[in-house]
Amino acid sequence: MSGLLALLDDVSAIAKVAAASVDDVAGQAAKAGTKAAGLVIDDAAVTPKYMQGFSAARELPIVWQISKGSLRNKLVILLPVALILSAFAPFVIAPLLMLGGAYLAFEGAEKVFHLLFPHADRKIEAAHDPKDPTHLEAEKVAGAIKTDFILSAEIMTVSLSVIPDDTMLMQAVILAVVGVGITALVYGGVALIVKADDVGLHLSAEGRFAATRALGRGLVKAMPRFMALLSTVGTLAMLWVGGSIIVHGLEEIGQPWLAHLIHDLAVAAGHALPAISGGLEWVVTAALDGVLGLVLGLALIPLATRVVAPLWSRMTGKAPV
Repeated sequence: MSGLLALLDDVSAIAKVAAASVDDVAGQAAKAGTKAAGLVIDDAAVTPKYMQGFSAARELPIVWQISKGSLRNKLVILLPVALILSAFAPFVIAPLLMLGGAYLAFEGAEKVFHLLFPHADRKIEAAHDPKDPTHLEAEKVAGAIKTDFILSAEIMTVSLSVIPDDTMLMQAVILAVVGVGITALVYGGVALIVKADDVGLHLSAEGRFAATRALGRGLVKAMPRFMALLSTVGTLAMLWVGGSIIVHGLEEIGQPWLAHLIHDLAVAAGHALPAISGGLEWVVTAALDGVLGLVLGLALIPLATRVVAPLWSRMTGKAPV
């Protein structure tokens, strides 16, 4: 009997340790996810623009393809790479993130350039030409997954930075929880956004009450404008995040002058209007990061379209886009 009681005590102790570990993982994952909340919002704002131009029947399958690619980015590629680099080569993380930030700035600036000068560059214009729907869908999904990769890398790095220096296994578990949770949150939200117009159509046609039908008609009318607004927000988010990654990356490699300049300008703006100083400082910082992203992205357009793309096509045998 005493042996059985001792065994039960051991089982109880193990259960308590396991429960504490689960609580610790959940708590650290929530903390890390909160730290990366701004990037999550950017990710959710960027993704719906890849759904434009497709039939309603293809929207959810496309979201599902992108979400699977996002999970692969986070769990299969970025999680092990982040842990290995953090443990053995932390000095390369900032330069790699800066490359990703430059890519986001280029993507955002390319959209702005195309909007302002739709016929100014044939190579940029060709990237927006109509293509075979199947090919176009594959291209859009691939583009969304590439953009997700950069944002996911930043999310995973920010999350890792707030996780205590514990065992690599515990860090891996917490990062995995963060990755799955953020992916579900982002792409669940995207699915709701892109299907809202279909919900509106259903309500306007099948609603039992006049108010329900009116709500449906309102959704149908509002969603095109909302999607256009979200596309704009997504472009601005790419510029903002790209610029902020560059600024923070420069700090990490020992060049904090740009971050200090932006901080000083934001603080000066906040002092000018003390009543809204906190919000105004954030807006000024985000705006300056976005301007930096736009300037950098515009500078990268000729390099990307006339140098990198032709070289890549020669190496891979694929026609440049």
